[in-house]
Amino acid sequence: MGVSEDVRRRAALHAALGEPVRLAIADRLAFGDASPGELGAALDVPTNLLAHHVRVLEEAGVIRRGRSEGDRRRSYLRLALDDPRVARLTAPLPTPRRAAADQTGSSAERVVFVCTRNSARSQLATAAWARVSPVPTASAGTHPAPRVHPRAVRIAHRHGLHLDAAGTARLDEVVRTGDLVVAVCDNAHEELAGPSSRLHWSIPDPAPLDTDEAFEAAYQLITERVDRLAHAVHTDALPA
Repeated sequence: MGVSEDVRRRAALHAALGEPVRLAIADRLAFGDASPGELGAALDVPTNLLAHHVRVLEEAGVIRRGRSEGDRRRSYLRLALDDPRVARLTAPLPTPRRAAADQTGSSAERVVFVCTRNSARSQLATAAWARVSPVPTASAGTHPAPRVHPRAVRIAHRHGLHLDAAGTARLDEVVRTGDLVVAVCDNAHEELAGPSSRLHWSIPDPAPLDTDEAFEAAYQLITERVDRLAHAVHTDALPA
Protein backbone atom coordinates (compact mmCIF):
# COMPACT_ATOMS: atom_id res chain seq x y z
CA MET A 1 0.00 0.00 0.00
CA GLY A 2 1.77 3.15 -1.23
CA VAL A 3 1.51 6.78 -0.29
CA SER A 4 -1.85 8.21 -1.34
CA GLU A 5 -2.21 11.14 -3.70
CA ASP A 6 -3.83 13.14 -0.92
CA VAL A 7 -0.77 12.66 1.30
CA ARG A 8 1.52 13.70 -1.57
CA ARG A 9 -0.61 16.80 -2.14
CA ARG A 10 -0.54 17.74 1.53
CA ALA A 11 3.22 17.20 1.66
CA ALA A 12 3.66 19.56 -1.31
CA LEU A 13 1.58 22.20 0.43
CA HIS A 14 3.56 21.81 3.67
CA ALA A 15 6.82 22.10 1.70
CA ALA A 16 5.64 25.26 -0.04
CA LEU A 17 4.61 26.84 3.25
CA GLY A 18 7.60 25.56 5.20
CA GLU A 19 9.70 28.65 4.55
CA PRO A 20 9.33 31.87 6.59
CA VAL A 21 8.75 34.33 3.73
CA ARG A 22 6.24 32.07 2.00
CA LEU A 23 4.39 31.48 5.26
CA ALA A 24 4.37 35.24 5.84
CA ILE A 25 2.85 35.70 2.37
CA ALA A 26 0.09 33.21 3.21
CA ASP A 27 -0.51 34.98 6.52
CA ARG A 28 -0.73 38.33 4.73
CA LEU A 29 -3.34 36.85 2.36
CA ALA A 30 -5.29 35.18 5.17
CA PHE A 31 -7.92 37.93 5.31
CA GLY A 32 -7.56 39.71 1.98
CA ASP A 33 -5.99 39.76 -1.46
CA ALA A 34 -2.92 41.80 -2.44
CA SER A 35 -0.86 42.71 -5.45
CA PRO A 36 2.81 41.64 -5.54
CA GLY A 37 3.76 45.27 -4.99
CA GLU A 38 1.53 45.50 -1.91
CA LEU A 39 2.99 42.26 -0.56
CA GLY A 40 6.56 43.41 -1.12
CA ALA A 41 5.91 46.67 0.70
CA ALA A 42 4.12 44.99 3.60
CA LEU A 43 6.79 42.31 4.08
CA ASP A 44 9.82 44.39 3.08
CA VAL A 45 10.94 41.72 0.59
CA PRO A 46 12.93 42.60 -2.58
CA THR A 47 11.02 42.24 -5.84
CA ASN A 48 13.10 39.37 -7.26
CA LEU A 49 12.95 37.35 -4.04
CA LEU A 50 9.22 37.94 -3.70
CA ALA A 51 8.65 36.79 -7.29
CA HIS A 52 10.49 33.54 -6.54
CA HIS A 53 8.40 32.79 -3.45
CA VAL A 54 5.16 33.72 -5.18
CA ARG A 55 6.03 31.36 -8.05
CA VAL A 56 6.63 28.49 -5.61
CA LEU A 57 3.28 29.13 -3.92
CA GLU A 58 1.49 29.34 -7.27
CA GLU A 59 3.03 26.11 -8.52
CA ALA A 60 1.99 24.36 -5.30
CA GLY A 61 -1.58 25.62 -5.73
CA VAL A 62 -1.53 27.65 -2.51
CA ILE A 63 -2.28 30.96 -4.21
CA ARG A 64 -3.84 32.11 -7.46
CA ARG A 65 -3.37 35.24 -9.53
CA GLY A 66 -6.05 37.31 -11.23
CA ARG A 67 -5.98 40.42 -13.41
CA SER A 68 -7.44 43.63 -11.98
CA GLU A 69 -10.88 44.56 -13.27
CA GLY A 70 -9.94 48.14 -12.47
CA ASP A 71 -6.76 49.34 -14.17
CA ARG A 72 -6.35 46.04 -16.12
CA ARG A 73 -2.60 46.17 -15.53
CA ARG A 74 -1.85 44.99 -12.03
CA SER A 75 -2.59 41.50 -10.75
CA TYR A 76 -3.87 40.35 -7.38
CA LEU A 77 -2.90 37.24 -5.45
CA ARG A 78 -5.37 35.28 -3.33
CA LEU A 79 -5.35 32.07 -1.36
CA ALA A 80 -6.94 29.08 -3.10
CA LEU A 81 -9.61 28.78 -0.42
CA ASP A 82 -11.78 26.52 -2.57
CA ASP A 83 -9.15 23.80 -1.91
CA PRO A 84 -10.04 22.51 1.59
CA ARG A 85 -6.42 21.53 2.24
CA VAL A 86 -5.20 25.04 1.50
CA ALA A 87 -8.01 26.51 3.60
CA ARG A 88 -7.06 24.32 6.57
CA LEU A 89 -3.32 24.92 6.34
CA THR A 90 -3.67 28.68 6.03
CA ALA A 91 -6.52 29.18 8.51
CA PRO A 92 -5.72 31.96 11.00
CA LEU A 93 -6.08 30.97 14.64
CA PRO A 94 -9.12 32.40 16.46
CA THR A 95 -8.01 35.56 18.25
CA PRO A 96 -9.62 38.21 20.43
CA ARG A 97 -11.39 40.80 18.35
CA ARG A 98 -8.82 43.49 19.07
CA ALA A 99 -5.94 41.21 18.05
CA ALA A 100 -7.70 40.26 14.82
CA ALA A 101 -8.31 43.94 14.13
CA ASP A 102 -4.62 44.68 14.69
CA GLN A 103 -3.76 42.28 11.84
CA THR A 104 -5.84 44.42 9.49
CA GLY A 105 -4.72 47.78 10.87
CA SER A 106 -8.09 48.75 12.33
CA SER A 107 -9.99 48.71 15.58
CA ALA A 108 -12.88 47.20 13.58
CA GLU A 109 -15.78 48.59 15.57
CA ARG A 110 -17.84 47.85 12.45
CA VAL A 111 -17.24 46.09 9.12
CA VAL A 112 -18.23 48.09 6.03
CA PHE A 113 -18.28 46.30 2.67
CA VAL A 114 -17.69 48.52 -0.35
CA CYS A 115 -17.94 48.11 -4.11
CA THR A 116 -18.39 50.62 -6.88
CA ARG A 117 -22.17 50.53 -7.33
CA ASN A 118 -23.24 49.08 -3.95
CA SER A 119 -25.69 47.00 -5.94
CA ALA A 120 -24.43 43.42 -5.66
CA ARG A 121 -21.14 42.31 -4.10
CA SER A 122 -21.10 44.66 -1.12
CA GLN A 123 -24.79 44.00 -0.48
CA LEU A 124 -24.32 40.22 -0.55
CA ALA A 125 -21.27 40.49 1.72
CA THR A 126 -23.13 42.56 4.30
CA ALA A 127 -26.07 40.16 4.33
CA ALA A 128 -23.75 37.16 4.63
CA TRP A 129 -21.78 38.84 7.44
CA ALA A 130 -24.92 39.68 9.43
CA ARG A 131 -25.88 36.01 9.39
CA VAL A 132 -22.59 34.76 10.93
CA SER A 133 -21.29 37.61 13.12
CA PRO A 134 -22.74 39.95 15.77
CA VAL A 135 -20.17 42.60 14.80
CA PRO A 136 -22.11 45.50 13.21
CA THR A 137 -21.94 45.80 9.44
CA ALA A 138 -22.97 48.11 6.61
CA SER A 139 -22.41 48.47 2.87
CA ALA A 140 -21.72 51.38 0.56
CA GLY A 141 -20.55 52.30 -2.93
CA THR A 142 -18.02 54.73 -4.32
CA HIS A 143 -20.54 55.52 -7.08
CA PRO A 144 -23.79 53.90 -5.89
CA ALA A 145 -26.53 52.73 -8.21
CA PRO A 146 -30.13 53.79 -7.58
CA ARG A 147 -31.10 50.27 -6.51
CA VAL A 148 -29.76 46.82 -5.70
CA HIS A 149 -29.38 44.55 -8.71
CA PRO A 150 -32.45 42.26 -9.02
CA ARG A 151 -30.25 39.18 -9.46
CA ALA A 152 -28.42 39.98 -6.22
CA VAL A 153 -31.78 40.16 -4.45
CA ARG A 154 -32.77 36.84 -6.01
CA ILE A 155 -29.51 35.08 -5.04
CA ALA A 156 -29.79 36.46 -1.50
CA HIS A 157 -33.32 35.11 -1.17
CA ARG A 158 -32.16 31.75 -2.51
CA HIS A 159 -29.75 31.55 0.45
CA GLY A 160 -32.22 32.81 3.03
CA LEU A 161 -30.89 36.37 3.14
CA HIS A 162 -32.80 39.62 2.73
CA LEU A 163 -31.68 42.55 0.61
CA ASP A 164 -33.47 45.89 0.44
CA ALA A 165 -33.76 46.61 -3.28
CA ALA A 166 -33.64 50.38 -2.66
CA GLY A 167 -30.94 50.30 0.01
CA THR A 168 -27.82 51.72 -1.68
CA ALA A 169 -25.60 54.40 -0.12
CA ARG A 170 -22.52 56.51 -0.77
CA LEU A 171 -19.31 55.56 1.01
CA ASP A 172 -18.81 59.04 2.50
CA GLU A 173 -22.29 58.83 4.02
CA VAL A 174 -21.61 55.49 5.70
CA VAL A 175 -17.97 55.03 6.71
CA ARG A 176 -16.75 56.44 10.02
CA THR A 177 -13.70 56.30 12.26
CA GLY A 178 -13.11 52.81 13.64
CA ASP A 179 -14.64 50.97 10.67
CA LEU A 180 -12.84 48.15 8.93
CA VAL A 181 -13.53 48.78 5.25
CA VAL A 182 -13.54 45.73 2.98
CA ALA A 183 -13.37 46.62 -0.70
CA VAL A 184 -14.97 43.70 -2.52
CA CYS A 185 -14.06 44.92 -6.00
CA ASP A 186 -10.84 46.04 -7.68
CA ASN A 187 -12.17 49.42 -8.82
CA ALA A 188 -13.16 50.44 -5.29
CA HIS A 189 -9.87 49.19 -3.86
CA GLU A 190 -7.83 51.15 -6.40
CA GLU A 191 -9.94 54.28 -6.00
CA LEU A 192 -9.57 54.14 -2.21
CA ALA A 193 -5.83 53.38 -2.16
CA GLY A 194 -4.21 54.60 1.02
CA PRO A 195 -5.99 53.85 4.32
CA SER A 196 -4.53 50.98 6.34
CA SER A 197 -7.90 50.08 7.87
CA ARG A 198 -8.99 48.28 4.73
CA LEU A 199 -9.00 44.82 3.21
CA HIS A 200 -9.38 43.93 -0.45
CA TRP A 201 -11.28 40.98 -1.89
CA SER A 202 -10.83 40.74 -5.65
CA ILE A 203 -14.32 39.45 -6.46
CA PRO A 204 -15.26 39.51 -10.17
CA ASP A 205 -18.22 41.75 -10.97
CA PRO A 206 -21.19 39.52 -11.90
CA ALA A 207 -23.18 42.36 -13.48
CA PRO A 208 -21.56 42.34 -16.96
CA LEU A 209 -22.50 38.65 -17.43
CA ASP A 210 -25.88 39.29 -15.77
CA THR A 211 -26.67 35.62 -15.14
CA ASP A 212 -27.76 33.85 -11.98
CA GLU A 213 -24.65 31.65 -12.34
CA ALA A 214 -22.33 34.69 -12.24
CA PHE A 215 -24.07 36.11 -9.17
CA GLU A 216 -24.02 32.72 -7.47
CA ALA A 217 -20.27 32.41 -8.13
CA ALA A 218 -19.69 35.86 -6.62
CA TYR A 219 -21.79 34.90 -3.60
CA GLN A 220 -19.75 31.74 -3.03
CA LEU A 221 -16.43 33.63 -3.21
CA ILE A 222 -17.77 36.25 -0.81
CA THR A 223 -19.04 33.77 1.76
CA GLU A 224 -15.66 31.97 1.80
CA ARG A 225 -14.05 35.25 2.82
CA VAL A 226 -16.82 36.33 5.17
CA ASP A 227 -16.71 33.05 7.10
CA ARG A 228 -12.93 33.27 7.49
CA LEU A 229 -12.89 36.88 8.66
CA ALA A 230 -15.86 36.41 10.99
CA HIS A 231 -14.16 33.38 12.54
CA ALA A 232 -11.09 35.48 13.34
CA VAL A 233 -13.09 38.32 14.86
CA HIS A 234 -13.84 36.69 18.18
CA THR A 235 -17.10 37.86 19.74
CA ASP A 236 -16.02 37.62 23.39
CA ALA A 237 -13.93 40.76 22.89
CA LEU A 238 -16.84 42.89 21.68
CA PRO A 239 -16.90 46.30 23.33
CA ALA A 240 -19.54 46.90 25.99
